[in-house]
Amino acid sequence: MEETAAAVNQEIQLVAFNLGAEEYAIDILSVQEINRVLPITRIPNAPHYVVGVINLRGNVIPVIDLHQRLNIQTQENTEQTRIIILKVGEMVAGIIVDGVTEVLKLEGEQIEEASNIATSVDNEFLLGVGKLEERLIILLNLEKVLEV
Repeated sequence: MEETAAAVNQEIQLVAFNLGAEEYAIDILSVQEINRVLPITRIPNAPHYVVGVINLRGNVIPVIDLHQRLNIQTQENTEQTRIIILKVGEMVAGIIVDGVTEVLKLEGEQIEEASNIATSVDNEFLLGVGKLEERLIILLNLEKVLEV
């Protein structure tokens, strides 16, 4: 019971970004860097949501199109489009998002379970929903998103 109370009082820092009409966020501790879209080399026989790999300072990093991974309508890349480089466990990968908006903090009591909300995204990819003033921010489960 004490763990739950501690989790409720815990503050987490998130990187918020746009994807389609929704605002999403991921734990800032998983973010290594945020880049403009770099040249992407396609990989034959990769899952449909893996658009290819990038060469980032000599490291080859797979890149996932988050639109395709979450079954959200794909949009053309714009000036705002970014690749967020993530490290989850031993895996390093990039995700393409429509634009990074901000770094924000949420308290545990500002987060609801994903099962309580209806979104177009499969619940397995969600950790929960953060409520910040008038905004609802969908928190992604990066381990599931990056699972191939």
